[in-house]
Amino acid sequence: MKKSYYLFNPVRLSRKDNTLQFTPFDEQGNEAGPCRYIPVETVSDLYVFGSLDANSALYNFLGKHGISAHFFDYYEHYTGSFFAKEYLLAGKMQVAQTRHYTLRNKRVALAQKFIEGAAFNILKNLRYYHNREKDLAASISQIEKYATQISATTEVPELMGLEGNIRQTYYAAFDTIVAGFTMENRSKRPPKNELNVLISFGNMMCYAACLDMIYHTQLNPTISFLHEPGTRRFSLALDLAEIFKPILVDRTIFRVLNKREVQPSDFATDLNGCVLKESGKKTFVKAFEERLKETVKHRTLNKSVSYKHLIKLECYKLSKHVMGIEEYKPFKIWW
Repeated sequence: MKKSYYLFNPVRLSRKDNTLQFTPFDEQGNEAGPCRYIPVETVSDLYVFGSLDANSALYNFLGKHGISAHFFDYYEHYTGSFFAKEYLLAGKMQVAQTRHYTLRNKRVALAQKFIEGAAFNILKNLRYYHNREKDLAASISQIEKYATQISATTEVPELMGLEGNIRQTYYAAFDTIVAGFTMENRSKRPPKNELNVLISFGNMMCYAACLDMIYHTQLNPTISFLHEPGTRRFSLALDLAEIFKPILVDRTIFRVLNKREVQPSDFATDLNGCVLKESGKKTFVKAFEERLKETVKHRTLNKSVSYKHLIKLECYKLSKHVMGIEEYKPFKIWW
């Protein structure tokens, strides 16, 4: 079974026969430990947080086997990805997807679905903790009011403003859900405190996971409906991430902080803001990966599927919608 690999330390990556050779190195470029060999058939993708030394031959090897690599900077910001040549893109799908973007009513209808799914899953999180003696009634009531306004919107910027209000109310409730950490205001580049760091880091991980699943469908990742398509970004992954952030990212944050798996000592503060130390990154990534692998019984398929596979199923549903086969309904937690 293929799996994701996370690279935190400086490593030299090369090909050894039909395996990937990982060689750690120090600041002077000298080997700093034993090499590790991983069969290429077992690798689905790479998440790179440290220095990666590789040549074009290696990337050709990765491309041949359909292995993507996602890169993050010092502040845990997603900076880009390497993908093999698109092997599933179809002209008919691209035309249909573009049409749904250019026709305002079709675009708004899809954008509403993304916010509808996100709001539902956000409320599910809040009600979960409200039923466990966390007083979140005011937040739930306010978000419910915002959610009733989604269907009345007629423009994407109006929807984005509504989404911002929902998120602002939701993030303000984090202080009640999580003990020992305060949210204050949402800050991004760079994050100003621990909760903001985890949200930014987790959102980038979710974005990369959605992007990876889109790659394995006929959808074009640069043509989106809620977020405005732009240069040098795969904005469709941002659309899908709205639905899955409450499920994958936020629940992981609540777990690692409430169970004290991530401690205040796992963060560092400097003049530019707050950052997550390597120890904290490893702990969060481990919990996030466990969340992706967790399975639920799918009501339609009548079998257990992983959260990661749920993202791919969402891509298939979106594909059917733009092709006029079946109306898209956003994923909503049913348990």
